[in-house]
Amino acid sequence: MALWSAFRPILALFLVQRRAALLAGALLAAATVLAGIALLGLSGWFITATAIAGLSSATAFAFDVFAPAAAIRFLALARTAARYGERLTTHDATLGVLAGLREQVFRNWSQPQAAQKLLKRPAKILFRLTADIDALDSLYLRILVPAAVALCTALAVSVALGLMHPLLGLGAGSWLLLTGLGIPLVAVRFAAKPSRRRAHALETLRSRTIDLVAGQTDLVMAGRLTAQRNAVMASDRRLLQTDDALNRIEMFVTAGFGIASAILLGGTLYAVALLVSGGVIGGPVAALGLLIALAALEPFAGLRRGAVELGRTVLAAKRIGPNIAPLPSPELRAISGHELAVQLEDVSVCYDGSPLPSLQNLSLSLRRGERLALIGASGAGKSTLLALLAQEIEAEAGRVECLPATLLTQKTELFQDSLRDNLRLADQGADDARLQDVLETAGLGEFVAALPEGLDTRLGEAGFGLSGGQARRLALARLLLRDTKVWLLDEPTEGLDGEIARDVLQCLQTQMQGRSVVIATHIRREAMIADRLLILERGRIVGAPRRGEKEFDAALAALRPD
Repeated sequence: MALWSAFRPILALFLVQRRAALLAGALLAAATVLAGIALLGLSGWFITATAIAGLSSATAFAFDVFAPAAAIRFLALARTAARYGERLTTHDATLGVLAGLREQVFRNWSQPQAAQKLLKRPAKILFRLTADIDALDSLYLRILVPAAVALCTALAVSVALGLMHPLLGLGAGSWLLLTGLGIPLVAVRFAAKPSRRRAHALETLRSRTIDLVAGQTDLVMAGRLTAQRNAVMASDRRLLQTDDALNRIEMFVTAGFGIASAILLGGTLYAVALLVSGGVIGGPVAALGLLIALAALEPFAGLRRGAVELGRTVLAAKRIGPNIAPLPSPELRAISGHELAVQLEDVSVCYDGSPLPSLQNLSLSLRRGERLALIGASGAGKSTLLALLAQEIEAEAGRVECLPATLLTQKTELFQDSLRDNLRLADQGADDARLQDVLETAGLGEFVAALPEGLDTRLGEAGFGLSGGQARRLALARLLLRDTKVWLLDEPTEGLDGEIARDVLQCLQTQMQGRSVVIATHIRREAMIADRLLILERGRIVGAPRRGEKEFDAALAALRPD
């Protein structure tokens, strides 16, 4: 029941996306195995029958060698074609499903609230999207297909040997099911814990290795480089221990199948000897039965690796399954008044695990085209209010109405990709002319034009190759690509030199016409562009002076100068 609960959403996805291809792959796999067994058995029959027929000239001339030879050639070609088709179909279908699954999981984790939680554990995102999803290929390739093929083989072998004698077919079929399925089930029981431990050890090893590589400077300064290296080595030792345990289990499974196959072959030999001595079957048919029995357990051995890895596959399914269903899109929070861009009424927000709310009973109205600066000490709720308006978090209480908004965060997120693709994160349909236009507006037009590869220029990790001011201007260009009526700016010039900061602010101001702007800041130069200040303290509004009022000038004077 627990296995079914874990695998049900994964199986549903497999069936919805590639049902025909998956079924065709299983049928081709069964055809490959059955053709191989038939080829082996028919070849044995043909060799034996030919040898017996050659004992006398009369039977030699009467014996038909063409039909069996043609059947053998047909089975050989059919086996080769079925094997090629099975590998092509099963792997294409599986990889296609996993690619779609990876995209769906990433889309769900890209939702604002999910992304905020996962940002605290970036290694977890990487492991889920790579190792966990890759582990799910075992479900089809190493469990479902081999199990279906093994059952078809057991049925076919039972029928073939049952034609020689019913008890022989019944006994062989029962032995195949008992040992062919029993041995993998025993392996599943013993391999479950080591398989799960291996998944955890691999995740820990990757995470610690990434921390070691990415944080070398910090680790050296803190004197923790050796400790981190020892932690990586400890994770590697745990991984080796689990690999050793799983390899031993797989070795015993292989030995078990070898013993079961020997017992089946010995029993079949004894049975056909009795049938030949009793005149029930001839020598060629006896050879056919022996060779069928010899190959009968081979398809069940295909379950060996799937059984050993089942614990890891179940763990991956439990992790991935809840993230498959598409999340509902955030509801559009329509604004009731035609003159307003933002309206909040008695809004409260509290982060998970926080004993106190970040925003308390906050009410706010912002007219279209109005500019509002949020000021206050760190932790007063400025960034929380921006995240609320950007729909990255939800209010616990109160009513939130806002026109579609774009958030410019404090940190500029750039990727190891081309300038073009970094810009198109904001608008996938933007052509080069549009990109050049926003770059020109953001003050990067001449810089990009001077680059040998222009928009095709690739950035390093986290935008390496650009200065802080250039990176901020690139983020501004992305902001311009999002043609929304509300801009949410979180300390847009923080960390920039005074002259560069003023240039960035000038670019922003030239594009603010007709837009409502909410800017969170500690800096005087940023707050000076506002029509109104909103002073926050512990999630509450303690003041809202407008330009021209004494309180406005006093609040500006209290902010950090350039």
